[in-house]
Amino acid sequence: MSPARTASRRRRALAVGACAAVGVLLSGCTGGIAAPAGSKNEINYALPANFTPNWIVPIGTPGHLNTNNASISQVLWEPLIAYDGSAGKIGWNKDNSLATDAEFAADNKSVTVTLGDRHWSDGEPVTSRDVEFWFNLVRANKKSWASYSPGKAPDTWTSFRTIDDRHFTLKFDRAYNRQWMLANELSIIRPMPQHVWDKTGDAGKVSDLDRTTPGARKVWTYLIDAGKKISRYASDPLWKTVSGPYTLKSFSTSGRVELTENEKYDGQGAAHVRQINLLSFTTVAAEENALRAGTVDYGYIRASDLGIKKSFTDLGYHVQRWSGWAVTYMPYNFNNPQMGAVFRQLYARQAVQMSVDQKTLSEVLFNGTAVPTFGPVPQGQSSAFLSDRQKSEPYPYSPARARKLLTGHGWTMKDGTMVCTSPGEGAGHCGEGVARGTAFRMQVLAQSGSTETDNMMSALQSSFEESGIDFGIRTAPVNSVLSQTGQCKEKDPGCSWQLSFFGSAGSWYFPAYPSGDALFASGGGSNFGSYSNPAVDRLIDRTTTSSSPDAMPAYGTALAEDLPVVWLPEPDYQVSVIRDGLGGFAQDSLANFHPAMWAWTT
Repeated sequence: MSPARTASRRRRALAVGACAAVGVLLSGCTGGIAAPAGSKNEINYALPANFTPNWIVPIGTPGHLNTNNASISQVLWEPLIAYDGSAGKIGWNKDNSLATDAEFAADNKSVTVTLGDRHWSDGEPVTSRDVEFWFNLVRANKKSWASYSPGKAPDTWTSFRTIDDRHFTLKFDRAYNRQWMLANELSIIRPMPQHVWDKTGDAGKVSDLDRTTPGARKVWTYLIDAGKKISRYASDPLWKTVSGPYTLKSFSTSGRVELTENEKYDGQGAAHVRQINLLSFTTVAAEENALRAGTVDYGYIRASDLGIKKSFTDLGYHVQRWSGWAVTYMPYNFNNPQMGAVFRQLYARQAVQMSVDQKTLSEVLFNGTAVPTFGPVPQGQSSAFLSDRQKSEPYPYSPARARKLLTGHGWTMKDGTMVCTSPGEGAGHCGEGVARGTAFRMQVLAQSGSTETDNMMSALQSSFEESGIDFGIRTAPVNSVLSQTGQCKEKDPGCSWQLSFFGSAGSWYFPAYPSGDALFASGGGSNFGSYSNPAVDRLIDRTTTSSSPDAMPAYGTALAEDLPVVWLPEPDYQVSVIRDGLGGFAQDSLANFHPAMWAWTT
């Protein structure tokens, strides 16, 4: 019997046995109808509505930073350190990590990592060289890497030193908070098969090209270009060499992805089910119809449909909320040529925030499956990171106060919309750069295909109208929203967007340590609206370098008050509908899904 089969069977026994001991943490341990009419060798999982997978390369690039893309990629190429909530509590998931240990130096200026005795699917060992390959590519191409923020990885790492095939040391440019370094920085490292990928063309010769900057840039270009050829994912030999519990069987441009068990897998997180089918739907209604037809084993319903939960439980499903470690918001484009100057005025952002009735939206629109968000730290789960100031809602809902704030800064209501009638700086004026006659009209490009998003945008339109703020709505598929609303300069052709909304299931899912370096630091890789505040930058820097317990709360307080974005209710990631008998796993609050853990338990 192969090691993979032994590990798979051993883990399946543990997962089934765990239901009796820790059933609170696991979904699907309730018995009932055991499985679909078909084979227990497959599971059909419904991807979020209107999400079409479009990336598997274990290097993120702009427009591909969706957690579902990452979840697919990670079952093919396991992370160095998988830091997730797969066991019901956020921590290091060693079963699905290539590293077994990370020992920090006493001065917190370096870490020595130990790799497990693991192999690629072609039989070659996973070594320190495969980690160095990733390191060299990212270091040479960091500005093209979507996870890059100036001053963070790879800038934090001054050198990579190989000790032997299974040990290496990363040196840092200064001392760092260990929790942040482990959970947020080391967890993004994705060892890649250097002996297969270190080339510049399909017929190219594999060499040590990555060890020079020009070579690393050419290899990067080759891999990223190959990643754009979605229709070739399943057939391209490049993607056949994997380290994870699954290999790719098919990847359709229409959205269906089929994963099949990697029989050469020799880690501790082997697959329980031979094939996973990831299904794409244009709308939640279409997905719900598939649930009713019995063609989905693990899906979801709208929060508004909780009232008809029994219609699904009668079909042999159970319904379970999937809460998220996230915040939801609409980023402003501070460089937009029409409205950027308005958005840069704190009083204007305060008026916008006072026009958002988060409590009513959470209770009514999301049927109680959302929590208000008043700042940058997730509020759906208690944590030491959350400040009292953020929890207190610094800008409570009040259109009357919003109108008073605007009129007190040089705006006059004309035909239902506020217009700047007193330009200039100082008390009673509209502020720097806001021209006379500027109307407070802003437009959002929002995710399509979601009833919750459509309803929330309509509700916001009504409440903004009460404050004298005109709010236009355009919609597009989420991938299109992400690609159209990136960082820009005022004169760039693509800088026409004003507000962006790319997910009613959470705009941003954090790593375990919810620092804001990627989102709100000046130049941060996911700081879409180009928000910049030097004082906030210093607070963000402190969250990553200091071990002081007040570092995160101080940062949260500052952004709850300065409003870099429009804070919105944070819904559950989804209300899951899971076929009875499918279990052995926890729903990861970091919004990853973990197919290798799914098992038919009865």
